[in-house]
Amino acid sequence: MVILTEVEDEHFQEHQAGPEVDDDDYTDTESEISNESEYDPSDETFAERLYALRDIVPPTTRSWISNNVNAVTSTAWSVLSFGGKSAWVITTSALFFGVPFALSFAEDQQLTAMEQEYNMRQTGGELLTAGAEQNTAEKVGAALGDNQARPSL
Repeated sequence: MVILTEVEDEHFQEHQAGPEVDDDDYTDTESEISNESEYDPSDETFAERLYALRDIVPPTTRSWISNNVNAVTSTAWSVLSFGGKSAWVITTSALFFGVPFALSFAEDQQLTAMEQEYNMRQTGGELLTAGAEQNTAEKVGAALGDNQARPSL
């Protein structure tokens, strides 16, 4: 028959050098956690609650969602950037080409109006100095030409 005896090592019987252990500071953690909690859920914001829910979603799903959100954000930023640059090019082109064209077109319209006014004054002057051989209605008809409608009397 075999008899077992416990042999203690001398190393474990000696006290180790180090700070003195004060047993008064040691407390049982289970008794403290049970009823005493300083957590107040009314102080928690909605964003903090959503952030706490991140552990519910598996890491692979979280990375997939993160990658898709980053792709959408990058695409939206690119589209908006391109749109802004395009709007800038179109606006400056309209200013460089459109404004001078509009000014020359307005000047041309003004010259046309001045020519019409000059022609009307000449026609009016001829009507006032008309001789006895034609009456005023015939002069107006002759000044207007045959293609234009004559005023009814």
